[in-house]
Amino acid sequence: MLQLAIVNGPNLNLLGTREPHIYGNQSFEQYFAGLKERFPQVELHCFQSNVEGELINYLHSCMGKVQGIILNAGAYTHTSIALADAIAVISIPVVEVHISNVLAREDYRKTSFIAAKCVGSISGLGMEGYALAVQYFLSK
Repeated sequence: MLQLAIVNGPNLNLLGTREPHIYGNQSFEQYFAGLKERFPQVELHCFQSNVEGELINYLHSCMGKVQGIILNAGAYTHTSIALADAIAVISIPVVEVHISNVLAREDYRKTSFIAAKCVGSISGLGMEGYALAVQYFLSK
């Protein structure tokens, strides 16, 4: 069975209440439950942290356990070379996901330090971006 990890960075624990005009009204826990129902042929694991080092440690812990990672690094996307380095060393394909269209937002959000280390990026399609990333891994 295909095993995938969804890794969410800072402030994504507040989905459903955080800026609903940008991120919607659904919590990630609600969305994740529906995602598991949509893809019963995939074993999905989920991890969220507001701490950069914990995200890096989790990415390292995925080695040998999952075949792909779906990463929404939140604001660390635009600041963390350390996350980019972690993606480069784990030898697991990573798809970068962003709920909002980061290219239509503030200028600093238009830079991704992790994108070059990922196999692809999905941005601006709401939480459906996670499902699209799962579909990508199923098609491989």
